[in-house]
Amino acid sequence: MRTVPVVIVGAGPTGLTAATLLAQYGVECLILERWESIYPQPRAVALDDEVHRILARLGLRDEFAAISRPHHGLRLLDRDMRVLAEFRRDTAPGPHGFPQGSMFDQPELETILRRNLQQHGTVTFRGNVEVTGLTQDASGVRVDVTDTATGEHESVRAAYVLGCDGANSLSRASIGAAMQGLGFTQRWLVIDVVTEADLGQWEGVHQLADPARAGTYMRVGKTRYRWEFQLTPGETADDYRDLARLHPLISRWTGDIPVAELEIIRVAEYTFRAQLADRWRDRRVFLLGDAAHLTPPFIGQGMCAGLRDAMNLAWKLAGVLDGTLAETVLDTYEIERRHHARAMIKLAKFIGTAMTAGGEFGNVIRRAVAPRLHLVPGLTDLATDSRTPPLHRSDLVVRPRLRRGLAGRLCPNAIVDGQRRFDDLAAGRFAIVTSIEPSAAQRADIERRGAFLVVAHPGSELHRWLRTGAARAAVVRPDGTVLHASRRLLPQTIDAVRPGGG
Repeated sequence: MRTVPVVIVGAGPTGLTAATLLAQYGVECLILERWESIYPQPRAVALDDEVHRILARLGLRDEFAAISRPHHGLRLLDRDMRVLAEFRRDTAPGPHGFPQGSMFDQPELETILRRNLQQHGTVTFRGNVEVTGLTQDASGVRVDVTDTATGEHESVRAAYVLGCDGANSLSRASIGAAMQGLGFTQRWLVIDVVTEADLGQWEGVHQLADPARAGTYMRVGKTRYRWEFQLTPGETADDYRDLARLHPLISRWTGDIPVAELEIIRVAEYTFRAQLADRWRDRRVFLLGDAAHLTPPFIGQGMCAGLRDAMNLAWKLAGVLDGTLAETVLDTYEIERRHHARAMIKLAKFIGTAMTAGGEFGNVIRRAVAPRLHLVPGLTDLATDSRTPPLHRSDLVVRPRLRRGLAGRLCPNAIVDGQRRFDDLAAGRFAIVTSIEPSAAQRADIERRGAFLVVAHPGSELHRWLRTGAARAAVVRPDGTVLHASRRLLPQTIDAVRPGGG
């Protein structure tokens, strides 16, 4: 029986991201995927700059830039296509080095993720195999596999298993976890169109607040467009496979463009849900992505959450496997990620409900209130700012209970040496960012621990960032999250750095 340190079940964006991050730490992985080829239809179409930063960490900065386009924010429209409110996002690089939001085609993203993975000799990909069972004991996990082409059965042994196998996760079932509903279920029609014609629409997300049928429109790529419409009771996607019935839904955006110039590449029904698994781990099996959480699409965070899971867990698992981190650090994965995922699901649910609920009465309220939303303190930031909540306190997020600070938040991916950014120089290690000049002994101690040191001089982006948190020193984890911040560069600050850097 073959033995590998990590088996990853599922080769979607979450599984591929986890495998690549582990490979960067030299961890051998086996990816098991039911399908040999990439699913050709798009599902996720948007991500934020925090997740764009993760893709850059994978080595995909230029490749993703070539297949994506910045989006300009959100417009709330009434049934007559009048703009009720507009929340613009900055398309220039922000604190993380990228536009606040980007649109893309998921099959293209998965293509570059798979291609990029091939450069790592420690990762083996196997398609056309179905994982049929996970059995744990004190020292590992037996993974039972069936070849879907030949019907042959075999088993693989792993130290750890990452269940990235989607909403119908066998991994979740194997650990006795269950999805808990968070009070949101809606059926929507999803339409993908390709056309060389220019629709001439604003380059952002359009949310149609029509009480008869809420909808969403967005340009995904150079020639690819996405519409989503809420289905009424009794309707199904089959009712709209006839172009004569489908075209009236999208004609408000396509205008006089002839139907012959619109290629409908998909008409499908999706049930948008808000759900969270009641447990994300059992000993050596972890849940990531849709196996652990399902987010309504209104803020474009479904796929993003899975990549955040991978980023959070990979460096910890690599450190445990190479002996530089205690096994107990793995307990922080669910503590940190579950609270964060719940917060993002609740935000998506709030946005979706605000834009779609209430029928005609809700429409009257939206028409009256929406044009004045920019006057509500903090609401514009909520709609336009890509920052997500800080991670929950854990052994790796240390902050006072009664004071907000930098701990749990991401360190900016600032330009550090005039050309290169923080992530390029930290290279997946622990880092210390400080506005205090370290002593020679402190520098030696930091170097001995394998950490990256940044002295933030007055006027620099990192110096301003430290001041926003009333701090002069911060310990930054390999995933870019601040572990601890303080007003002095104390011995315990340096002690927070794990030797070996994860």
